[in-house]
Amino acid sequence: MAEMTGEQARFLLQDLYMGTLKVESRVTKKILEAVPAGRADYRPDAISKSAIELVRHIAAADNRFVETVINGVFDTNPAMIPEELKTPAEIAAWYEERYARNYEGLAKATGEQLTKIVDFRGIFQRPAVTFVITGLHHTIHHRGQLSSYLRSMGAKVPSIYGESYDDAQARKAAQA
Repeated sequence: MAEMTGEQARFLLQDLYMGTLKVESRVTKKILEAVPAGRADYRPDAISKSAIELVRHIAAADNRFVETVINGVFDTNPAMIPEELKTPAEIAAWYEERYARNYEGLAKATGEQLTKIVDFRGIFQRPAVTFVITGLHHTIHHRGQLSSYLRSMGAKVPSIYGESYDDAQARKAAQA
């Protein structure tokens, strides 16, 4: 297989990934915010992560994958989110701020940064730019997991890839 060039990596990032990342990060923030603080300890099963554990994981990992591209290394430090941030709303605000900074940094990444081979926990090594899509898939997976908790917690499910039942009901009520 031929090595990826900086030009190819910049094309992937600028022409394919950046717009999608912006849209998906907004959806992610909505789902993080939808978790009721009073029910953040909810878990559908004893072996499942709690809602707040998922909120923290999604917020940290989504940033971690983008930072991998910028920094050229996959950082496994679990203490990314400050411990004093306890509620889903606080973590969602942290996520939005950090992701905006990372998004700007990603937009400025050079071809050399994007093609640097990065090791993922000894499991595989790939050009840094590929961690954008790997991270996006990871976030979408866990976001779906968390969104499936919402109704059971008594929360409303926000629109993700189309209008949700709850958003449709709110729209109908506003029109009445």
